[in-house]
Amino acid sequence: MTTRMKLLIPSTMARAGWNVLAARTDVDAIPFDMSLPTAQFHALLAEADGVALSLTPFGEAEIKAGPRVRVVARHGVGYDAVDVAALTRHRIPLMVTGTANSPSVAEQALHFMLELAKRGARLDAMVREQRWNERLNEALPVDLFGKTLLVIGFGRIGTRIALACLALGMTVRVYDPYVAAAAIEAAGCLPERDLDAAVPHADFVTIHCPKTPETVGMFDARRLARMKKSAFLVNTARGGIIDETALHAAVTTGVIRGAGLDVLDREPPNPSNPLLALPNVVLAPHMAGVTAESFDRMAVAVANNLLSVLDGKPDMNNVVNKEVFAHR
Repeated sequence: MTTRMKLLIPSTMARAGWNVLAARTDVDAIPFDMSLPTAQFHALLAEADGVALSLTPFGEAEIKAGPRVRVVARHGVGYDAVDVAALTRHRIPLMVTGTANSPSVAEQALHFMLELAKRGARLDAMVREQRWNERLNEALPVDLFGKTLLVIGFGRIGTRIALACLALGMTVRVYDPYVAAAAIEAAGCLPERDLDAAVPHADFVTIHCPKTPETVGMFDARRLARMKKSAFLVNTARGGIIDETALHAAVTTGVIRGAGLDVLDREPPNPSNPLLALPNVVLAPHMAGVTAESFDRMAVAVANNLLSVLDGKPDMNNVVNKEVFAHR
């Protein structure tokens, strides 16, 4: 009798992914809730061959609890809650969903830029509150056309937002020390090797880099002070890349004009977080990569990622720690 492989899957994963797994006669897909206590999650790991993660942390303790685990797949592309080094030590690949949600995140970043530039919520309120005649009494909306965008990180998402903004008639500068200048130039953008030198040129800055020790606090008080007073800062990457205390000071004292944030240091935020009270800060609850379409794409990618490793044919495009396959 063939032993069925057991895969732990977040209960929130879209049906499209469950359907991929259901088509396999050698797989049992076992749902788990993200709020499951650690001890219960570890108990489930004991017989698991693979696990998919949404927000659940995964490290040495989970590896010890799941001695049969051969693959870990993120329901997304970020993996700051995963101890990649621990997985690598145990020769367990970490998979991400590749381009599944990159169009959605790029669109959200563009939405933030447009919302901030066009003062969408403020103008909407004027109409609803019968203040039509006040429309010229405040700062006017501004165009994206003719403005300069600085993209931080030129990966799957950064390249998409750059392409969209080039089409809108913007000049696009790119800071990514891990991408060759020639590749940035080939995309019609201007490469920047010194972030401090690049920031003062930008009317909009949008962040699309991973959260690492190198990028935590990247936009602190010192760097925010280098931005234009008319500039907007957008973050759809991870909380912590922007120093929130410094950002609050910057947008309340006119150091920069405003910000769009899909991510925060603490999620959900403390109700007393002062950023929540600012009209020139637009917020979303870490939803940039979550749309009806991307949720289906990510679910299918998660299922296929898990199966690819268990079938001995890993999709190397989606493997984070490729070195685990060096000796296989």
